[in-house]
Amino acid sequence: MFFNKIRGGERRLKIKDAIRSLRPTQWTKNFFVFAALIFAQKIFDVPFFLRTLGGFAIFCLLSGSLYLLNDVLDLEEDRVHPKKSKRPIASGRINRRQAISLAAILGPASLIFAAILDPGFFIAAAVYLILQVAYSLRLKHVVILDIFLVASGFVIRVIAGGLVIGVPLSSWLLICSTLLALFIAMTKRRHELVLLEENASSHRPILKEYSAYLLDQMISVVTASTLIAYCLYTVSEDTVKKFGTSHLIYTTPFVLYGIFRYLYLVHQKGQGGSPEELIIHDRPLLAAIVLWIAAAVFIIYFVK
Repeated sequence: MFFNKIRGGERRLKIKDAIRSLRPTQWTKNFFVFAALIFAQKIFDVPFFLRTLGGFAIFCLLSGSLYLLNDVLDLEEDRVHPKKSKRPIASGRINRRQAISLAAILGPASLIFAAILDPGFFIAAAVYLILQVAYSLRLKHVVILDIFLVASGFVIRVIAGGLVIGVPLSSWLLICSTLLALFIAMTKRRHELVLLEENASSHRPILKEYSAYLLDQMISVVTASTLIAYCLYTVSEDTVKKFGTSHLIYTTPFVLYGIFRYLYLVHQKGQGGSPEELIIHDRPLLAAIVLWIAAAVFIIYFVK
């Protein structure tokens, strides 16, 4: 059995480690599922909200099972990483067999729940699972493609959010989501490269194919593209017609500040390896995100 039949605090510790191995702090990424709900003007529609919430929960379980698999496959590399070595699997508090057993339960269960919720959502979840398994097994060693596959996880979440409530996604939403996801993936790679220095390739072999200069160039291109795409989206004829307002442009200061704050944390504070931790712990960045969401919801739903 995964949980040993032992008494008291030791049993509770085992359960705690199992939960930690699912990386609940990284479940903030699954909020991308809510993007379609917000921009489809359905956030106050209770049935739609509950379906999206169900999709969010399914992706939490599904991504958790993939984190288990990834930690098993990267066990030796994680043990030389200053932060990842403290994870339950890398530290030995959960062994390989236990991790694989738990992943084998959560992965299929997530897909079953997805199929019950919506057939289209199930397809998106299955594609996400296949791509992430392929990434963990082989494709994470293919330069540049590895970054695109990390970013694809965010975009698939957005698509799944649209499928679960049966609303079409605008091209603008997909473009902005893709660019933002690439921005996050590239800054994550840069953080790993700079943090580990000469040990970078020992932790993640693909890092020997990158340099800080190359990643900075790529980040610059994606940053500019993201900002331009979002600005064009807010003033496009389709956007104004859909929402009945041209005031979405006033949300751009929050986007600008959020991206610049993120770059500041990456370059000046040596952060960026865990985007979810940045969002949770950096109050200015969190405030920018919350204010952007609040401003977007207010303009989309109440300003005509």
